[in-house]
Amino acid sequence: MKERFVDTPEALADLCDSLRGSEAIALDTEFLREKTYYTQLCLIQVATDEVIACVDPLALEDLEPLLAILYDPTVTLVMHSARQDLEIFYDLRGDLPGPVFDTQIAATLLGYGDQIGYANLVREITGVSLEKGHTRTDWSRRPLEPGQLTYAADDVRYLLQVYREERRRLQELGREDWLQADLDALVSPATYAPPEEHLWKRVRGNQQLKGRQLAIVQALAVWREDQARRSNRPRRWVLKDEVVIDIARRAPADLTALQGIRGLEEKTLRRHGETLLRLVEKARALPQEAWPRRPAVTRLSAEQDAVVDLMMAVVRARGAEHGVSPSLLGGRKALEALLAGAEDSPLLQGWRALLVGHDLQALLAGERCLRVADGQLAIEAG
Repeated sequence: MKERFVDTPEALADLCDSLRGSEAIALDTEFLREKTYYTQLCLIQVATDEVIACVDPLALEDLEPLLAILYDPTVTLVMHSARQDLEIFYDLRGDLPGPVFDTQIAATLLGYGDQIGYANLVREITGVSLEKGHTRTDWSRRPLEPGQLTYAADDVRYLLQVYREERRRLQELGREDWLQADLDALVSPATYAPPEEHLWKRVRGNQQLKGRQLAIVQALAVWREDQARRSNRPRRWVLKDEVVIDIARRAPADLTALQGIRGLEEKTLRRHGETLLRLVEKARALPQEAWPRRPAVTRLSAEQDAVVDLMMAVVRARGAEHGVSPSLLGGRKALEALLAGAEDSPLLQGWRALLVGHDLQALLAGERCLRVADGQLAIEAG
């Protein structure tokens, strides 16, 4: 297929006519986000069996004809490592397209390891080696060179072939339902719009603070998010994480004290100094029950740590048996939570419960034991 470059309303209308009625569309984007709050969408790549195109959103004022097709619930969007791309569409419409098939997630369930890259997956499934020469392209610059467009088109050229092969293997293994649970989480709006009261968790260094200090971090994080969104600037350009942490730690009561915060820019002090002081004062006045809290961390005893090691051995054994990455089943923190009695653990839900969760529960209840036979770990009735 010869790729099209779509940068006029007429070309977009013609492309949409070609895409309409497709059961599956391969989709990828090129973007920048270093200097903005919202990701700057620079290119949209789409492909079916008949057409492959690079759409220029910088030249088109109205993408709605294409978006209407991508948001059609009868069309499966085939993407690789889709989360950042989906975030762009969430910002565009306040909603997510779907259904989505993520070839990276599917690959993990097929034994390709954690987070395999698109080029490696294409080589594994199709035998094609893709060109990597434009990985650091500034996609906002125009005009784009023919080599850049070919590179971008390659990102969707083989996606449908990969998709069909992965679906075939998942069907053979009876794992389509396994994949769907993870895809449902991928297209959940909650993934892309965390509640404001949780923004403090994104501030690096918050682990050093507690109590009223965390209340200040929370207030500053909410204010910073609003300012960044309004001005379309990165959060760190509004207020750096280390500045947020230092303000929370020192809780300045006046402009002189605020001025002593290392890293706080003079222009920020002039424009927002009084606002920052009011936020600090208001946060300090909050009652204790309104302070942010992180889950209590219980230090494991040596005996409990040994039990978690045994649980991890079960996870690794089941992962190897079924050709699934152990980290996809559950990490150490999830195992510690299960040992502590967590009932909402992902290990006890869906296919993970069938694969390993029930074994772990039985092990903790003394109904299973581990034995080494012929150099292999065996999980047997206790």
